[in-house]
Amino acid sequence: MKTLVCFGDSLTARHEGFTEPLLTSKIAERLPTINVINAGVPGHNTNDALSRIEQDVLSHQPHFVTVLFGANDAGKKRPVDLSTFTENMRTIVRFIGPHKTILITPSPVDEQKQADRTNNLLGQYAQAVKNVALELNCHLIDFYRHFLSQSDYQTKLKGIEDDGLHFGEAGYDLLSELIVKKWQQLQT
Repeated sequence: MKTLVCFGDSLTARHEGFTEPLLTSKIAERLPTINVINAGVPGHNTNDALSRIEQDVLSHQPHFVTVLFGANDAGKKRPVDLSTFTENMRTIVRFIGPHKTILITPSPVDEQKQADRTNNLLGQYAQAVKNVALELNCHLIDFYRHFLSQSDYQTKLKGIEDDGLHFGEAGYDLLSELIVKKWQQLQT
């Protein structure tokens, strides 16, 4: 059985009122023949990711790994500057291996509700992720662009917390759909 590990922060880990993390649950529903493991930890940034990648990701010997960080790196509580974030993302890709890595750009926020980060800043982190994917020749899902292209993207950001950052089920529908499509492309 093939294994997909979803590595990230609270956007990967959130349950949104369900019994399991919603992202991996939705992926597993659409891809029932693979083992989907959630390695998301709320509050973590890329510095934290480096300290747990071996135990939380590599120990599972995954076929592919989604990597979604940036929201906390760009936040005000425990910021990671853009150059350090970029280098951390390179290191993560090198640990996993470019051919197994699916980098995901961070999602935008509803700036009316989210005082700790702006879409302008998150766009810079998203661009850094895209640059790393191009530089190291790994796979990419431009979630930031896909999310912003939704005419009603702010409604997809409404989750249980409704804080403008932690999206709800509609956001997880979009993200899981993009991951499933990427997985299927990589199987051909």
